[in-house]
Amino acid sequence: MFHYKMCGLPNVWLANGYKVKDTPYGQAVSVEDAESLHQLLATQLIKKKGALTGKEFRFLRTMLQLSQKSLADMVQVSEQSVSLWERRGKAPTASEAVLRMLIADKFEGDCQMAAVIDRINTVDRLVNQRTVARARLHKWSAKEVPAPEVEESVAA
Repeated sequence: MFHYKMCGLPNVWLANGYKVKDTPYGQAVSVEDAESLHQLLATQLIKKKGALTGKEFRFLRTMLQLSQKSLADMVQVSEQSVSLWERRGKAPTASEAVLRMLIADKFEGDCQMAAVIDRINTVDRLVNQRTVARARLHKWSAKEVPAPEVEESVAA
């Protein structure tokens, strides 16, 4: 068995799915389909009873590709609070629940929350952006575009 510390979690052991290679610099380990393994670990963590440790909290946040600032903005706390939770492992229950629900939605759900996360990750704060609405066949659609791409024809 291989103690898989590279994911940042101290208690993960692999029974198989890895290869050990000898190199001139010592042994190297490659893990098969690490992304799927990390998704599995994330879904296992959200089912865990009790509070998450700081390392588990950080692992889930990084699986969502959220910065500490992005997560802090989502749960309306300071970036420093998220940093402390990850170092000390004492996140408020509500914030931990939000993180678990985001993971569940991204890897097990319909990905509505994942789309929101992707938008947050694109840019923490959008500047000079406009919503362009168009009517087509009696239905409206909208698209966010940078301001320079919008042609101004009529001002209301």
